[in-house]
Amino acid sequence: MTFKELIASEKPVIVDFYAEWCGPCKAFAPVLQDLKAELGDSAQIVKIDVDKNQELSVKMKVNSIPTVMIFQNGELKFRERGAQTKQKLKNEIFKLTQEAEN
Repeated sequence: MTFKELIASEKPVIVDFYAEWCGPCKAFAPVLQDLKAELGDSAQIVKIDVDKNQELSVKMKVNSIPTVMIFQNGELKFRERGAQTKQKLKNEIFKLTQEAEN
């Protein structure tokens, strides 16, 4: 599956650009695990290793990690550098699912 196909989902797709050696990325991982447990099937979480996906990282202009993006229907809806709180990400997902229902 290509990145373009991955983010084309009607359900929000949270993309975490990270690296194995990145301390803040490691600290952020449990937040994403908790978020996935709470969101269930209402959103998808994808982790992309910037070292293994350098071309995509450059294309997406990821120059700081972690970088979190949320896509829906192929459109970038949210982008922030650095670890995010679970509540902030939940709020962003909630906004997108509410928009989809209206």
